[in-house]
Amino acid sequence: MPSTSDLVGTLEHDQAVGQLRASYERIPAGAPVRLAKRSSNLFRPRSELDRPGLDVSGLTGVIEVDPVARTADVQGMCTYEDLVAATLPHGLTPMVVPQLKTITLGGAVTGLGIESSSFRAGLPHESVLELDILTGAGQLVTARPEGEHAELFRTFPNSYGTLGYATRLRIELDRISPYVALRHVRTDLDRLGPVIEEIVASGMYEGEPVHFVDGVAFTPSEAYLTLGRNSDAAVRTSDYTGQQIYYRSIQQRPTDFLTAHDYLWRWDTDWFWCSAAFGAQNPWVRRVWPRRWRRSDVFHKIVGFENRHHVAARLNRRRGHADRERVVQDVEIPASQLAGFLRWFDAEVGMRPVWLCPLRLRGSTDWPLYPLKPGETYVNVGFWGTVAIADGAADGDVNRAIEDAVARFDGHKSLYSDAYYDRDTFDRLYNVPALNAVKKRYDPDARLTGLYEKAVTRR
Repeated sequence: MPSTSDLVGTLEHDQAVGQLRASYERIPAGAPVRLAKRSSNLFRPRSELDRPGLDVSGLTGVIEVDPVARTADVQGMCTYEDLVAATLPHGLTPMVVPQLKTITLGGAVTGLGIESSSFRAGLPHESVLELDILTGAGQLVTARPEGEHAELFRTFPNSYGTLGYATRLRIELDRISPYVALRHVRTDLDRLGPVIEEIVASGMYEGEPVHFVDGVAFTPSEAYLTLGRNSDAAVRTSDYTGQQIYYRSIQQRPTDFLTAHDYLWRWDTDWFWCSAAFGAQNPWVRRVWPRRWRRSDVFHKIVGFENRHHVAARLNRRRGHADRERVVQDVEIPASQLAGFLRWFDAEVGMRPVWLCPLRLRGSTDWPLYPLKPGETYVNVGFWGTVAIADGAADGDVNRAIEDAVARFDGHKSLYSDAYYDRDTFDRLYNVPALNAVKKRYDPDARLTGLYEKAVTRR
């Protein structure tokens, strides 16, 4: 755990911001502005940067944790791994901690983050009190829910860097106990939505408080909700960073205990279940695969290598196997439509398992670029892998079919991965006219790449 001396001082932060602004000035006038950032949790390949980018190397730390006010001031490129390490000693955690350690706070706010507290805490941007943003015009502004830059504050979530980049965020923190007690409750598809709605409404299940909810659908007839509650009890805890694999335990045991730290990062060790694609779940491979390398960012680098060099794809063709399409998506489906969507998905796509994470906007405010309805319960359905391309089909056809189905089931799709919408549909679904209105003020020369160009054309 970090000590106070590990925190970033105000002077050090100001110097890092100065370094960032100096790097902006070095970018030739009229040239596009992008981050000079080598790592990312995005899954859509992007065109290579052939010119200097924004230097954010000094913006990776925690500035201050206030355990009395339950707030933290955090630099925009700070990972949740580092943020949690600074807050847990105080018995505190961000209101929402996305599943993967190297997701950054700025990335989760300008993109989309979700986890098992989202049924009561909403999305990461809803716990932001204020943020400093370097705009496309090179100005540093402080945006809050009220005041001169309130429109930028509301439009920043899901803008994916098209309005600017957060250098500092002040966020609310939530209390968390030393342990989390888990119940894995098996249910069928038709009961998933109603049970989720009941938990969201009451915060309880069978007389016990529920502080965290997510789930896994292994097959159409085997789905589980994992219900977590804060616990101060000193009990024997499980360890899923070694030979045991967390998602398999969901089917094997009705109850479990994890430390708060291990609960928050329970999915990271095996990247949910995606580590199987690299052999990391094979017991023999697992014994020799260093524990420090069993992390989502390591697996992501392997995927990045494959995207660049297509080694596995070439081997697949030599063996006479069909080409495969990447299907890596998270979609929000209304709880009332969940069973129907999952049945369609199993019949038409067939990927298993899928992740389920209930969410509900924390307040009555809607957010222009990701128009979920206040007061409605959604379930994030996450599926990550590849499917064989059928004879006569084109790469992308499965993803296009998913996009059409999400719309039919009144859902919405996040933009961290591949998107195939035509421009008119995309502009309507993601309220691009509202984005453009704000962009005219904060990026009048269009130095920052547009949302459609980033999400669909991969610029």
